[in-house]
Amino acid sequence: MTDPRSASPHGTVVDPAVFLKMMGKWGHGAALGVHYRAHGDDWCELVLPYADRLVGDPATGVLASGPILALMDMATSLATALKRGVWIPQATLDFRLDYLRPAKPGCDVVGRGECYRLTRSIGFVRGFVHDGDPDDPIGHAAGTFMVTGPMPASAGMVTPR
Repeated sequence: MTDPRSASPHGTVVDPAVFLKMMGKWGHGAALGVHYRAHGDDWCELVLPYADRLVGDPATGVLASGPILALMDMATSLATALKRGVWIPQATLDFRLDYLRPAKPGCDVVGRGECYRLTRSIGFVRGFVHDGDPDDPIGHAAGTFMVTGPMPASAGMVTPR
């Protein structure tokens, strides 16, 4: 019998590694080559491999900002699903990525997203992106995700005060 996490239908437990394998067949994650690195109860790390086709400025070899933003959107979205304990359809409501410096040419980029608070319909996230040294980030992210599908009874949440 198939592990229910491997299919990730709405309202089931999420396994980011399996989810990205499944989603890696289409969409922007597939086009960018994003893959899974690690996760915990409320965080997820993904990797964006360096590729010449993702370079924003051929003279410097620096990656364009769009793929890095997409990486962080995916990492923080998965962090929200992990914190809830189930996969529920959601949409990016607000997202900001403050760049501190350009990514180093030729280096893979690692994005770590964390969901630090949940309400009934909103997940609040933060994260950072680096190219090998977490103590020297490329940028910091903050945002919110809104549930767009039905909320199963098993979904975790923190009741707002």
